[in-house]
Amino acid sequence: MPETIAAQATPPGQGGIGIIRISGTSALQIAAKISQQKKLPPRRAVFSSFYDESGKILDEGLLLYFSTPNSFTGEDVIELQLHGSPVIIDLLLQTCVHHGARLARPGEFSERAFHNGKIDLAQAEAIADLIESGTETAARMATRSLQGVFSEYIHELVEQLIHLRMYVEAAIDFPEEEIDFLSDGKVQNDLQNIIDKLDEVMEKAKQGSLIKEGMTLVIAGQPNAGKSSLMNALAGNELAIVTNVPGTTRDVLREKIQIDGMPVHLIDTAGIRQSDNEVEIEGIRRAQQQLQQADHILWVYDAVNDPDHLNFANTNLPGNVAVTFLRNKIDKLNETPVKNEAEKQISISAKTGDGMELLREHLKNVMGYRGEESGEFLARRRHIEVLKRAKKSLDQANSALNEMQAGEILAEELRLTQNALNEITGEFTSDDLLGKIFSSFCIGK
Repeated sequence: MPETIAAQATPPGQGGIGIIRISGTSALQIAAKISQQKKLPPRRAVFSSFYDESGKILDEGLLLYFSTPNSFTGEDVIELQLHGSPVIIDLLLQTCVHHGARLARPGEFSERAFHNGKIDLAQAEAIADLIESGTETAARMATRSLQGVFSEYIHELVEQLIHLRMYVEAAIDFPEEEIDFLSDGKVQNDLQNIIDKLDEVMEKAKQGSLIKEGMTLVIAGQPNAGKSSLMNALAGNELAIVTNVPGTTRDVLREKIQIDGMPVHLIDTAGIRQSDNEVEIEGIRRAQQQLQQADHILWVYDAVNDPDHLNFANTNLPGNVAVTFLRNKIDKLNETPVKNEAEKQISISAKTGDGMELLREHLKNVMGYRGEESGEFLARRRHIEVLKRAKKSLDQANSALNEMQAGEILAEELRLTQNALNEITGEFTSDDLLGKIFSSFCIGK
């Protein structure tokens, strides 16, 4: 029998209200001892005093009882709403433990909801994503995931796979029926429908992952090219110090911004050049380290004083990260902003803001951002990796059908595809992975 657990559900620190949740078979008995209420009607708020183990009043507030299975966890759940003093909350939690509960692990409430069939794993992850969402778009898409939009796509794919597997495996197991399933067209048509559907889900998941994770955008270039001015222009705030003295930025500066709801982790780095200054050398080392970890690099150069920037840039840029060259300070040349697709270059003025909208649209394009409506739900990197494995198995199944005419291999690859998809909803997931996922949740969830 699972132990009864208790935890603070509101953030740590002082507040107007503090909430404690209790879940498990002893939740109702513990609540009765704490409140000295003989009868608690389900789903009705009851005003009550809260008592410690010696019978002294700790506080007073509201008590709610959610009976099994009509609760978040699927167990008896008690919610105590009291004043948000950390001292009072801690004393009441100690009282819960005294009466038989134990303190919950991070994510244990959501984990119990998952194991009791109240939510699947994708919905459980959406709870954490909703709490952590840093943009309005991310919050809306996390809510859709919590409502089961992502899960419905996966369930539809799994259902199609099950029907195809039944047909293929029946033909393999009963050859006397003389079903030529490898060439009758049905298998190929059904398999192609599944491949097309998976491609659609992958595209939506990539957009959802982009909204959740965002992109890491590193600004780099030689000293005095206008990197800090660019960071301030993108952020819409005076974050970095801007002077005419080369080498003003000595360390890495970070800021999180939004571009049409897409989170961007913006990093301004020290100017890269040959130097004998120990502090500047360390700043350059950190800048080069950030370049290796970037999703995309903005290499800024001075259109007036550094027209031959490419040789220096190419010797200092990593070969595995996409780069956009920003020809800065065009205001000094009285030029208008322009985008050169062939040279992956945009002419801008970070000082005046000319060309910044052109740059923002470019950044959305290079990251494959199609807007909120193309994503529908929030997704994690874990989901993308699982979908990639499912896609690989489907491609191998297609090869087994059309190139090798191997029914047994086709059946095995379809099975592997189904197992992979089931990892998203948690119907086929190792205990180690479950523990890792739920341990990242807040305590009280």
